[in-house]
Amino acid sequence: MCGISGIYNPSVQVAVDLGVLRRMTALIAHRGPDDEGYCLVNTARSAFSHYSGKDSSPAVSDQYPHLPSRKHANLAMGFRRLAIIDLSNTGHQPMVSADGSCVIVYNGEIYNYLELRDELRLLGHSFGGASDTEVILAAWQQWGQLCVQRFIGMWAFVLWDQRQQCLFCSRDRFGIKPLYYYWDEDRLVWGSEIKSVLSAVESRVLDPLMVWRSSRFPAMLAYEDATFWHDVKSLKAGHNLLIKAGSLSISQYYALDPSGFERSSLSFKQATARYRELVLDSVRLQMRADVEVGSCLSGGLDSSAIVCSAAGLSGHPLSTFSAYYATDPELDERFWINAVVSRSGASSYLVSPTAMAAWDHLQRATWYNDLPVGAGCVSQYAVMQLAKSRGIKVLLDGQGCDEICGGYNHSYYRYFADMLRQGQVFDLIRQMKRYFSNKNLSQVMPALGKTLLVSFLSERQLYRLESRYYRWEAFNRDFRRQVWSRVGDDDLMSGVVDLDTGKLSNFLFNLLYTTSLGTLLHYEDRLSMAHAVESRVPYLDHRLVELCFSLPSAFKLNPPWNKYVHRQAVRLIVPAAISSRIGKGIFGAPFFSSWMRGDLRSEIEQILHSVEFRRRGIWDLSTIMIAWQAYLGGDNAKAAMLFDVIALELWFRNVYMEFCKGVVD
Repeated sequence: MCGISGIYNPSVQVAVDLGVLRRMTALIAHRGPDDEGYCLVNTARSAFSHYSGKDSSPAVSDQYPHLPSRKHANLAMGFRRLAIIDLSNTGHQPMVSADGSCVIVYNGEIYNYLELRDELRLLGHSFGGASDTEVILAAWQQWGQLCVQRFIGMWAFVLWDQRQQCLFCSRDRFGIKPLYYYWDEDRLVWGSEIKSVLSAVESRVLDPLMVWRSSRFPAMLAYEDATFWHDVKSLKAGHNLLIKAGSLSISQYYALDPSGFERSSLSFKQATARYRELVLDSVRLQMRADVEVGSCLSGGLDSSAIVCSAAGLSGHPLSTFSAYYATDPELDERFWINAVVSRSGASSYLVSPTAMAAWDHLQRATWYNDLPVGAGCVSQYAVMQLAKSRGIKVLLDGQGCDEICGGYNHSYYRYFADMLRQGQVFDLIRQMKRYFSNKNLSQVMPALGKTLLVSFLSERQLYRLESRYYRWEAFNRDFRRQVWSRVGDDDLMSGVVDLDTGKLSNFLFNLLYTTSLGTLLHYEDRLSMAHAVESRVPYLDHRLVELCFSLPSAFKLNPPWNKYVHRQAVRLIVPAAISSRIGKGIFGAPFFSSWMRGDLRSEIEQILHSVEFRRRGIWDLSTIMIAWQAYLGGDNAKAAMLFDVIALELWFRNVYMEFCKGVVD
């Protein structure tokens, strides 16, 4: 929906530097090309001063003067708008409440805003426009901090309440929308992206642990409240931040309750019906917009179910957007995409990036993400770019279903381990036979070993063990010592929790909160907003998430099918070929299989042989070059490690060097 920025000095004597605010907001201009706005507040008084910017809409520019270079205010808010709900100027931000006592900047969507608005009207609130932003303001005034419990949606907002003299910040339950901040007791700086916050602070100390984690466990790049910078933090999912009387406090307002995991009394038939009901309701709510809504379509079950559900609910065809690579069968899903298009009547748009286009996407995606990116990001970037070119502002996407329904292969090992620990030997043998029926002996033995390992080790121990053998060998000894002098295995995996639940539920809980989804949502937000496209994720409606975690493991996995309750719930909605499909192609790009040793070889070797790379101070150059030569000879064993090296080096060049000079200290 937009990008937000701002600075708050609790001391009214300390004025905000408006040049800094302008720069912060300009760095996230891509998130909101439709409008620009500012609000300055001297919190010792009651007046809010509104200003426009060079990209403000004509009506806003006529109404408000341009942001001055100097004016005394200890609170300043910046905003870039992507107009989706209430396209008129009544949706302009920063927005002041009807009684003039509160002001807000907000990024996201409250999908149940119409129902909340009706409820608030009955309670005496009035509304001057049709936006969900007004609803948040009224909800805050009616219910205070408890208002966020009533929201169905994704959000990151900062609200100043003049009467209560407090600054309130909130992030949605699962961290779909980002909110970063810097706090030094004298000042709070916030923004939708790290680069925005970083541009406003002088403390720019790199966190070597996050650099280390980027290659040792790349799915944990968005980890807890940490960023690559020591002093820039991420407000964690399901948390609020409050500053009152100069004191900052952070509180958790939402978390899944493990005591309810796998305790549902629903039969499988009832669970399937309830799951279908919630998916359809989530898609219905998330199609609310005053602009056209399209969808990503990968050819897998999750995005296919969204496309077919949306088409049935709306009564008209959706525009769908997909990436494919004809040279690699694992990366070409057109057969499955066409089946969904035929069933739903969708208008299908396809993109197949070339190696050189992907190289350009990789570097641009790195800047937009503020993080090293994975190989699949170039496909995601290209899909969002294609949607933008077709005039689409909103896309539905299938993120989250694997995490709540057991879509990853490692889910099976936890499922089998649960059966083994519960003494269900005959059921275990039967289920394993079905799981291994289409696998050869070279696949069976490692899977059996992993099942036994999972049975006896805790979740944190498993992640620690896996990380020991992950792609960290590219770092030199000095850098490894630097990291390990500060931390050990426990610190590296401190966010992974061991719950008193079944192994599968514990695994999915960690995927949702720590080891997978956060990074995927980070990419989802940045790569879509890079093109001023809002991505919505229906599977992360908290009602659906809570249902899935309450269901028994056997409802999620029924070998050889994963996500079983999901499959059964949508099997009459999607083509039969989709609902019965076992496995799916990779959502990635052919970096490993061909590009790195082919069309991109010269670009990569230019980096590997550069003085800048060799002076970085963290790389084990000998190990990297041996792996590179082996890869050129046809050995793909270290291809992923080599890609991670290039991705991190591109981050140093495209992001780190923009704010800091030299190598890692």
